[in-house]
Amino acid sequence: MTQRRTALAALIGLALMNMMGAAPAAEPVKIGFLVKQAEEPWFQDEWRFAEQAAKEKGFTLVKIGIPNGEKMMAAIDNLAAQKVGGFVICAPDVKLGVAVARAAKRLNLKVMSVDDQLVDGAGKPIESIPHMGISAYEIGKQVGQGLAEEIKARGWPLAEVGALRMAFDQLPTARERTQGALDALKAAGLPVANLIDAPQAKTDTESSFNAANIAFTKNAKFKRWVAFGMNDEAVLGAVRAAEGRGIKQDAMLGIGIGGSQTALNEFSKPTPTAFFGTVLISPKRHGYETALNVYKWVTENQAPAALTLTSGTLMTRKNQVEVRKQMGL
Repeated sequence: MTQRRTALAALIGLALMNMMGAAPAAEPVKIGFLVKQAEEPWFQDEWRFAEQAAKEKGFTLVKIGIPNGEKMMAAIDNLAAQKVGGFVICAPDVKLGVAVARAAKRLNLKVMSVDDQLVDGAGKPIESIPHMGISAYEIGKQVGQGLAEEIKARGWPLAEVGALRMAFDQLPTARERTQGALDALKAAGLPVANLIDAPQAKTDTESSFNAANIAFTKNAKFKRWVAFGMNDEAVLGAVRAAEGRGIKQDAMLGIGIGGSQTALNEFSKPTPTAFFGTVLISPKRHGYETALNVYKWVTENQAPAALTLTSGTLMTRKNQVEVRKQMGL
């Protein structure tokens, strides 16, 4: 009798489960990571470190390149369709900030910006979107100070040195970086007349190469040059353009920003090039920490700090191993 009752209870329980349905398994956590130029080494590094966070915490990272506003909006919709809980973004244009904020709110997605801070229609930072960025002006000053010190070490008369500013002024971060370098060079005594702007169409090496070529053509009076820009690619383009004109390492000096593979490739060449150094910014913090921050925000409702600014370290051919080790690379 007891066995019959037990069997009956089991059958009733099974029937109830079938009627109610088994308890649904927890949805896997997905975090998006959108970057404006997926082919650039810096963003590749950010993604690599974000993947490290995903592996450690057990969430899925959805990586999408967003080279323009249209693809950015489509990517955000794509994330929602994939049931992503939140995303990190470096937008193709910071002025798209309002569009990003509205889309995130409409789709109920957490959003954090990285590298370039999103702004509203008046050009003011959107404070409701947490941001991890770089102290752009101070890092630019590090570049300018590094250039000034090396100019002095080489014994170059400042009056004879042309300073090439690889400019991408439509991006506030780029403008702040180059302004910092510019001010440091002025403070060191470089004549204002020796400062040459070379506007880039894009932020890659090819655009920098083309812009530098034009500047060299218009300012052939300078026999010695220094170059600086928003990233390593900007400076490398200027260095390659100089080499094409016979301006070698003994008459050219460039310091980039980023500490990317681009810089490491230059440092690994048997013969030193005019690419003297780079201010290394940690892509680990910008990739790993932002992905982890959004993950915690989604899973624990723990919002990231409103603003986090990271710093950099001047890395040259001579100290690269030591500096990278210090940065956890």
